[in-house]
Amino acid sequence: MKVEIWSDVMCPFCYIGKRKFEAALQQFPYKDEVEVEWKSFQLDPTIQTNGNKTIHQFLAERKGFTVEKAKEMNDYVTNLAKKVGLTYNFDKAVVANSFDAHRFSHLAKQHGQQNNAEELLFKSYFTDGKNTADKDTLIQLGAALGINADETKEMLESNNFAEEVNFDIDEASNIGVSGVPFFVVNRKYAISGAQEPDTFLQLLNKVHQETEAVR
Repeated sequence: MKVEIWSDVMCPFCYIGKRKFEAALQQFPYKDEVEVEWKSFQLDPTIQTNGNKTIHQFLAERKGFTVEKAKEMNDYVTNLAKKVGLTYNFDKAVVANSFDAHRFSHLAKQHGQQNNAEELLFKSYFTDGKNTADKDTLIQLGAALGINADETKEMLESNNFAEEVNFDIDEASNIGVSGVPFFVVNRKYAISGAQEPDTFLQLLNKVHQETEAVR
């Protein structure tokens, strides 16, 4: 069984969705048969990395409302994250374009570390207040996954994996993905959003039963 997850590093619901999907997977008796692949998606490809602008200011400008309103929204999401055991520090978050982070995820995939890379990227962005577009940050994350620093540096200084990132983004557009997280199981069923673990578990069981029926 293959689960493909379209996601963006700066999407707060994607990290929450990851936790809820993982909770479902832990309850799934055949979890060892599930292959998870992360797919690139950019909520806003035009974002300029800016360490001088808070995420509250960025959201307010993007949505066209006050900074106070943006902070209220981020506080609401912080509470949702807390319910699944995540700590969001929006006051520390660095506004960053996610393209290079997605390229890094594809590099990690080659090393069999993509899921761990996504976890580190989310934690870096939402919890630790790190700049996930910064080369040194990504090199450090790579080292934590056992990826040689020179290999990550060489990738970041080239256009490697840009084609793969763009392919994922185009594919999302072609299948009608307008928001993330977006989960696709065996290219047949889809779940949009950070749904509850039971929703994921029901689908995993359904697909498993269908697969067994045709064996």
